[in-house]
Amino acid sequence: MTTMRTSSPRQTQTDWTRNHARAAGAFYLITFLASIPALLLIAPVLDHADYIVGAGSDTRVLWGCLLDMVSALACIGTAVAVLPVVKRTNEALALGFLTSRLVEAGIILTGVVSLLSVVTLRQDLSGATGTTGEDAATLRTVGEALVAVRDWTFLLGPGFMAGVNALLLGTLLYRSRLVPRFIPAMGLIGAPLLLASGIATFFGHNDQLSAWSLLATLPIAAWELSVGTYMLVRGFKSQALQAG
Repeated sequence: MTTMRTSSPRQTQTDWTRNHARAAGAFYLITFLASIPALLLIAPVLDHADYIVGAGSDTRVLWGCLLDMVSALACIGTAVAVLPVVKRTNEALALGFLTSRLVEAGIILTGVVSLLSVVTLRQDLSGATGTTGEDAATLRTVGEALVAVRDWTFLLGPGFMAGVNALLLGTLLYRSRLVPRFIPAMGLIGAPLLLASGIATFFGHNDQLSAWSLLATLPIAAWELSVGTYMLVRGFKSQALQAG
């Protein structure tokens, strides 16, 4: 006589959420691996006003834009992966987190499009014709305007929306205890600091590259790196899943 083994409801629940945790953690880490080198690669177009009328480093900038696109898509992936689990704690907050991630990704992609426009103008109008004089001055003004668009998207996307994301997901994870509470606590502490820094920059009382901006960003960076690593390596806490 043979017997059949069946998985208990608790085992099934834990296994089901494990894949979601791994995916969410991987997407969080991808945002780090993509966004940091992207910022370095696009530096020439951000730091040099004459980039659009000069020789340019188009391939380098294009790679940076591609990595920013990957980062934007990974932002969406974090919310989609974690949504089926955290919505059991508070569906409204979970949907809010998904929406805020979509908004952040859209803002990032807007910045990418502005930099790609600089590259296109440099190749088609400046690099091909050797533009000089008044035409060069006009191109330079257009290039600076497009870079300004990207600067604003950087403030509103990874700045404001990252703070909103931390408040929403941090609250969900803190209430549900799906991860150790000190991890979402970092996000809940860092979010007001990041938002305050962003508001000060918005009204011209702070610079995006100032020491204050860097200090305000560190807790959020630590929170995202910690929650991503924990979900990828450990998954969600089984005790919280069983309680849920």
